[in-house]
Amino acid sequence: MTRVLVIFVIALAASLLFTEPVRQFAFRIRMIDQPGARKIHLKPTPLLGGVAMYVAMLLALVAFYPMRDHAQLFALGLGATLLLLVGTADDRGWLHHQVKLFLAMPGAAIIVLASGIHAQVFSTLLPARLGPSADAVLTVFWITGITAAFSILDYMDGVCAGIATIASLFIILLAILNDQLLVAMLASAVGGATLGFLGWNFTPAKIFMGDGGAMMLGFLAGTLSLMLSIRTSSRTAAWVTPLFILAVPILDTTLVSVSRLRRGLIPFTSPGKDHLGHRLANCGLGIRSSVLVMYTSAIICGSVAVLCSRLTTGKVAAVAFAGLSLLAGCVAVLERLPYERQQSGPRTFA
Repeated sequence: MTRVLVIFVIALAASLLFTEPVRQFAFRIRMIDQPGARKIHLKPTPLLGGVAMYVAMLLALVAFYPMRDHAQLFALGLGATLLLLVGTADDRGWLHHQVKLFLAMPGAAIIVLASGIHAQVFSTLLPARLGPSADAVLTVFWITGITAAFSILDYMDGVCAGIATIASLFIILLAILNDQLLVAMLASAVGGATLGFLGWNFTPAKIFMGDGGAMMLGFLAGTLSLMLSIRTSSRTAAWVTPLFILAVPILDTTLVSVSRLRRGLIPFTSPGKDHLGHRLANCGLGIRSSVLVMYTSAIICGSVAVLCSRLTTGKVAAVAFAGLSLLAGCVAVLERLPYERQQSGPRTFA
């Protein structure tokens, strides 16, 4: 427990400290997000916040994690580095958006899969030859999907960093409850770094994390949620828990996907102000209150995840069904809320 706390504090302090130099560097090399019709910010804002979080996480782990060969730790570091570099190159305008979705994200997921991290859903349900293969496919799909969800979640000051912080805190809690020190330490590095960055990124944001930062956080959140091993008699809890921890990004992505498909648009290539936060703000909540509502929702869902880890199979299944029904209901209701309808847009994530 002490190691987890120390790593969290180091990552938090390092993130707070390094964000300003990274911010100044972004201004110097003109890595700046300019205001636009599909954006909320009104003045040029530097990117590269993901670099500050990356350095903070690395410093915290190097400073306090016992250095020894660990394939899973190496895989997480390699995947996070790959996505940070690819996302930053995309922010610079050097890559086509399809490189991220069809190459970088699945590539990072495959790196993790090769290290032995994988979902454990079908192994106990299907024959021996089919179960592991199905779980491998699910692993790549899950990590790619959560990475993409975080990539488009970074549309409003403080949303992506705050949701990542909350998810990390619940992963830390569940990891400690289930005696998974490695997962708890890794999640504490992520949580500390994102919380420190949030001090610079909460509205009005002084710096954005950029797509590199958002993809990196999505990859880490998706992977760490798979690494959780819930010690319970309910096998269902093992795959329901990650769903609730990351329910807000899943809801936001589902909402914009359904909404855009209904209008004949391609979900990940038609940017617009039609996300969950946009719709809440348009109802009169404003940006700050909308973000806080999303934080509250993430905390509630994370609490349900912890509850599920303590329930029997039948009760977990009932909670999962209720959660799925609530998701569908929320999408139906939120789709009716006011938002700015886009007809077409540049080929990019948003």
